[in-house]
Amino acid sequence: MSSADPYLEVRLAHANLRRGGREVLKRVSWTLRPGQRWVLAGANGAGKTQLLKLVAGVVWPAPAARPVRCYRLGRQHASAPFAIKDEIAYLGAERQDKYERYGWDMTAQRIVGTGLYRTDIPLDVLSAAERRGVRAVLSACGCVQLARRQFLSLSYGERRVILLARALASRPRLLLLDEVLNGLDERNRSRILRWLARPTRRLPWVLATHRLEDVPTGATHALILNCGRVAYSGPLHRAPLSHWLAGRGGHALEASARHPRARRPGRRLVRLRNAGVYLEQRRVLAGVSLTVHAGDWWVVHGRNGSGKTTLLRTLYGDHGVAAGGVIERAGLAPGVSLESFKRRVGLVAPHLQADHPRRLTVAEVVQSGRHASIGLNDAPTAADRAAARRALASFGLTRFATRTLGELSYGQSRRVLFARAWVREPHLLLLDEPFAGVDAATRRVLLRRVRALAARATAVVVTAHRREDWAACATHELELAAGRALYCGPARQARVPGH
Repeated sequence: MSSADPYLEVRLAHANLRRGGREVLKRVSWTLRPGQRWVLAGANGAGKTQLLKLVAGVVWPAPAARPVRCYRLGRQHASAPFAIKDEIAYLGAERQDKYERYGWDMTAQRIVGTGLYRTDIPLDVLSAAERRGVRAVLSACGCVQLARRQFLSLSYGERRVILLARALASRPRLLLLDEVLNGLDERNRSRILRWLARPTRRLPWVLATHRLEDVPTGATHALILNCGRVAYSGPLHRAPLSHWLAGRGGHALEASARHPRARRPGRRLVRLRNAGVYLEQRRVLAGVSLTVHAGDWWVVHGRNGSGKTTLLRTLYGDHGVAAGGVIERAGLAPGVSLESFKRRVGLVAPHLQADHPRRLTVAEVVQSGRHASIGLNDAPTAADRAAARRALASFGLTRFATRTLGELSYGQSRRVLFARAWVREPHLLLLDEPFAGVDAATRRVLLRRVRALAARATAVVVTAHRREDWAACATHELELAAGRALYCGPARQARVPGH
């Protein structure tokens, strides 16, 4: 590296990190140089997110006799990130959840504009030149049409693209991306992979991922963590990386795990007729009709912003149907509380990870599923505690019971949400991109749990951008575009990429 290189070099030397009284990174040594593009892999809980936070200066290493972090930017050297922290753009699920948690509902243009000053909220009105710069970044990310939309009105995937644009607007000297391709449709995912593969920049980046298909063609190196330790660090070779990303055991979802097609529909659980849904005076769903019976397995797919999450939350009861449409739920007669229906439904969705206070213990989060509440309004009963223990054991989470949600990795938190959904053995299971941030081995386990419920006539409605993940299970399919149904009926054969 020349002394005038405008990009960051970072070196870790025997770094240890403790979180919640536990050692999550153990003697990690690693050097990242300008021009290098790293793929960061490892199972849920291996320490990937904490490593990125350590480099970004969000968390602090355990005390050591000698500095364990070294940053070099041109002629500037530092053993702590204070002076150069703003030169690092770190984007992960927690950044996205922060806007939901604090209600930061600015326009997408203003949020991207905060990247210019590297602040969380706008400090001033953007100048004409700054607006042109923001628009150029939005255009590069393919989302200029979202500029005037309120951030919290966007879909999960649209929010992710806007936050990536914000990171790029800051003109970082180092880019740290924690599972940023989660929740993106194929168009947005391909656009970002192409940007990362551009060979003309020396901007170093690190991309954490659980899927081999999300590894950009321009990646040069791989860092693999195992239980907080470096298992491999060096040039990227796809064969061993594939071995790790597959969870040391083949594909995430076995094609042989086919859900038996119901010969005749079970009892009707929920029905939409000509449903329109408006959020913040904007129509998100229009004229959607759908009937879910016991034993059905629906896959809902479509581009970012097509209305998938809104559909699930409407079925659950978070959103109402506009005049002219109808929603009917089994057992919900006049005078019966909507909560009685929700307590028979299991919900797994990204917004739940943002909604639950991070100070809650894992056991409390799972117990809350008994009441369809966020947190506990009353002290848990003996039945609540017993049901939570069974659900935790079913998902291999017993040892996490007393830990807080904030101590877990994103993938571990997703397993907690599955246990929360299971705690009442639901009649209807609503899954919104349920495998986002989950490693391959855990995906296999979770799929088996879902199939076991489906075999007992539980209905499943799952949203997915990777429809092929669920092709072996689906009995029905709904394809959405701009809030309208392009197709609704028996599951069609999934198209195999490249064929």
